[in-house]
Formats: sequence, structure tokens, C-alpha cells
Amino acid sequence: MNTAPATDRDFGLRATVHTEDLESRGTVRIVPLSPEEDLDLVHGWVTQDRARFWGMTEYSRGDVLEVYRFLESLQTHHAFLVLLDGEPVALFQTYEPLHDPVGEAYPARAEDIGMHLLLAPPTRPVPHFTPRLVAALINFMFSDPAIDRIVVEPDARNEKALHRLGATCFELGPRIQLAEKEAQLAFLTRERFKRTEALRTR
Repeated sequence: MNTAPATDRDFGLRATVHTEDLESRGTVRIVPLSPEEDLDLVHGWVTQDRARFWGMTEYSRGDVLEVYRFLESLQTHHAFLVLLDGEPVALFQTYEPLHDPVGEAYPARAEDIGMHLLLAPPTRPVPHFTPRLVAALINFMFSDPAIDRIVVEPDARNEKALHRLGATCFELGPRIQLAEKEAQLAFLTRERFKRTEALRTR
């Protein structure tokens, strides 16, 4: 397996769906995930114990490839890599709740978008990086004028994820039972995000 660190040379020809300057923290690029080209990288991330709430720690490379090939075939679900100055730092997925089992557990709307985020093992400390990165991902999702609300549903036992939601102005909703977990719903509307961003920049 190729364990050499990925650099921007690997992704320079990949289409960029969003880019954002995080000032002293670097530049973020969001690029579509390639199930085949990114398999070693993603398999290495999702099978670590730190990623146990992702639900794929026991997956083989073939299992991971099958999952992301399936997602790639859908028009309603999308997988991306997030790069910081060319280095992959996160696996990011979006979906339409009306076309996902989550949408059966709450009153989903066409204006909703769901997201999943798996941060890569850190290779260098970047102070206060995660909230700023999440804000960039939110900017990307709200760049679609048809989207008015972001929905997340982390495992209710995932204390780090729940803390992160509070740090990025999500409002907690009810707990719901999904096939693979008890999940904590949380929501962020476009209006709330704009209001909290305005408060931060005063």
C-alpha cells in the first residue's frame, strides 16, 4: 500500500468545487472524491479506532471501494476530500435528507442538506482550525441558493462531534433511532449562520 503523504500534486488536476482562504491557517479546497484514486487514503482513515463512529473500522479496501462507488452513482449523495494547502485533511459528504433514511426520522424539507465530516489524523497543529474549517464547509453548502438548512445526525455517543456542533452554532434537535445508531439531530439555518457570523466579525 502506498503510504507516502498525499500532496497537492496528486490533486492539482482535480476539479475544485469550493476554495476559501483561512488567512494564517492556509487555503482550503474541496474536491470530489475519486473512489479508486483515493482508496488507500480513505481506507486508512476510516479503519482507525478514532473513526469508530464512522462505522467502517472493520471494512476491507474492497468494502470501502464499494461504498464510495455506490455514493458516486447517486445524484443525491456526494463525497469530497477537503485539502488544506494541498494536504488532505478531511472526508466530507453531503446528501439530500429527502432521499436518505434520515429523512424518514424527522420532517425533512427539499431545502435541507445533510452532511458528514471525518477529520483526518492531524499532521501539524493548527490552532482553532476545526471551527474555521467547518465554517468553510457551511459556506460551500449555503452557496447553493436552494439550500436553507443544514442537518447533521452524529452518533449520540460521539461527545467530540456534539461539542463541535455547539462551537459552530448548530441547534440541537431530538434524538432519533437509525438502523445503525441512535443519532442526535442538529440544525443550522442560513439565517442563524449569517447572524452568528456577523456577531463574530464585530
